[in-house]
Amino acid sequence: MKEQEAPRYPERPAGTADVEPAVTEAELNEILKKVDKESTFRRLAGVQRQIVFLVAVGFSLFQVYTGAFGMLAAQKQRSIHLAFALVLVYLLYPFRVKGSSDRLSWYHYVFAAFAGFIGLYMTLNYTRIMEAGGEYSQMDYIAGAIGTLLTLEAARRVVGLPMVIIASTFLLYAYFGPYFPGFMTHRGYSIERIVSHMYFTTEGILGIPLGVSASFIFLFILFRTFLDRTGIAKLFIDIANSIAGWASGGPAKVAVISSALEGTYSGSSVANTVGSGSFTIPMMKKLGYRPEFAGAVEASASTGGQIMPPIMGAAAFLMAEFIGIPYIEIAKAAAIPACLYFVGVLIEVHLEAKRCGLRGLSAEEIPRFFSVVKRRLHLFIPMVVLFYILIEGYTPSFAALMGLLVAIIAGLPLKETRMGFVDILNALEAGARGALGVAIACATAGIMVGVVTLTGIGLKMAGGLVDLAGGNLLLSLVFTMVASIILGMGVPTTATYVICSTIAAPALVLQGVPVLAAHMFVFYFGIVADITPPVALASYAAASIARANPFKTALESTKLAIGAVIVPYMFCYNPSLLLINTTAVQLTQNLITASCGMFGVGAAMIGYCWTNMHPVERLIFLGAGLMLIDPATLSDVTGLGLLALGLALQWRRKQTELAASQAAKGL
Repeated sequence: MKEQEAPRYPERPAGTADVEPAVTEAELNEILKKVDKESTFRRLAGVQRQIVFLVAVGFSLFQVYTGAFGMLAAQKQRSIHLAFALVLVYLLYPFRVKGSSDRLSWYHYVFAAFAGFIGLYMTLNYTRIMEAGGEYSQMDYIAGAIGTLLTLEAARRVVGLPMVIIASTFLLYAYFGPYFPGFMTHRGYSIERIVSHMYFTTEGILGIPLGVSASFIFLFILFRTFLDRTGIAKLFIDIANSIAGWASGGPAKVAVISSALEGTYSGSSVANTVGSGSFTIPMMKKLGYRPEFAGAVEASASTGGQIMPPIMGAAAFLMAEFIGIPYIEIAKAAAIPACLYFVGVLIEVHLEAKRCGLRGLSAEEIPRFFSVVKRRLHLFIPMVVLFYILIEGYTPSFAALMGLLVAIIAGLPLKETRMGFVDILNALEAGARGALGVAIACATAGIMVGVVTLTGIGLKMAGGLVDLAGGNLLLSLVFTMVASIILGMGVPTTATYVICSTIAAPALVLQGVPVLAAHMFVFYFGIVADITPPVALASYAAASIARANPFKTALESTKLAIGAVIVPYMFCYNPSLLLINTTAVQLTQNLITASCGMFGVGAAMIGYCWTNMHPVERLIFLGAGLMLIDPATLSDVTGLGLLALGLALQWRRKQTELAASQAAKGL
């Protein structure tokens, strides 16, 4: 077992040997601490390190065992999952980050053991509680209340205070219901009723969100950890370099393509930004990109990783459970919107490079595609196996387990990718630690779901949102977008999705939006919060690496990721983009118009097509892009007409400038 270390970053990719890193690995760790609450853990050593190591490995082995040989009863499985998470959180994450020590005292062990016991309370008393029929003992209520408080405190340590405030507000609403105005009022519930609902049913802390974490998400995080140990992140950057490194503004396109590839197996915006950004951002700056733009490219591209199948963000697994369809259907529906998002980012990156006259990398700096693929093609096998098993209809947990096993086998041919016994144990530990934030976020999100099911506030809020929008779908979409972005500023995507899917998504469904499109809309805007100011964690992480202004970087990220704002509106008005009730001809037509729309909006954002744009031209391109959102024939024809007009004006302006330039040279 090796000493506890910071998160692993990819090895230096080909073509970056002469590029000085923007920051050292120690500085990267400090950046993560500032923007990512999960990175504020203690760096333990010696015996204390070994204790945490054994608990974490035990956590992973429990999940692998139950995934392979069958889950326990729902409440038992979730209770044990929660107990492991609580123990590790209270050992690894200090009460206060500032001034905390990297050593554990005796009372830390006592507190962690007590938290583990409370987490296991449901498992230890399962038969009695199930037979109680709602007649719980005083000790049960005390244990349930303490368990709820311990979950909230764990969330404060590993997720952040905003999520605790939101969950606590929900609990207060359940108790003080009679004092709320209008449609929000309800009869109110006693503390005993709230506690029992939160801790002893499958509607609260031990509800669907934690169940998904215990059944699917943990195993996919573990799979991602094993896959990362094979060096696949470096492979993705090398492939992206060989494909686009030569092009105008090549390093920026490399950042987009590599982040899209990384997104196929990693669903963390901040981790992706820091991992690949430590290489791509210095490359972009070296070729002349502004620091803010360089940081924005990496942040917007890495954030898109959460919407890139087959392994999307944790909320996608929750979506499958909430709307009752197989996860593979979620992944298939997300494929086209995800591609449109990255196409939109690439369009803006390309136009910015042309506007600034930026070159690509030299031939000596670019690895050969076939050489890269020939040597490490086998690293793709785990992803292929995972996708095939999902398509064949097997459960996500089985797919993740098989992918994990194949990842170990796939690493055997090369010495640098081969995992020994100690490497496997280290990967098991890293996977458990990587799952803590999701597990605690899911447990805390269960509190919110529990209050919604207890009080019925979900349908009331949905009706209120429809009334507020006056039955106008566009206004409902805008209100939902704003609510999702605001919530996403302080809580993880998982929690944002849980809240908005129970409150806002039903309002969209009431107005005729397909269930999958409504939930995907909420999912997208929870993710966008990672790059939109004022709280934009991925943008701030990228700004720290680029030595750029954080707020300006966040604004640039929002501009680059405009596709993430437009695409959800597209598939709400045009569900065929999610492969809902469509034909090949209709889908092809919609893809063409959607891509044209992305080009129009992207050109307007950059202010350049063939030459710098006049403000009127920007408005024409923007109008064209927005008109192409609606799949109606009239709007499509109008949008394409405006786009043609904008291109004609740009071409004429370009020819005029060339003529003036040639005339000046002639003089």
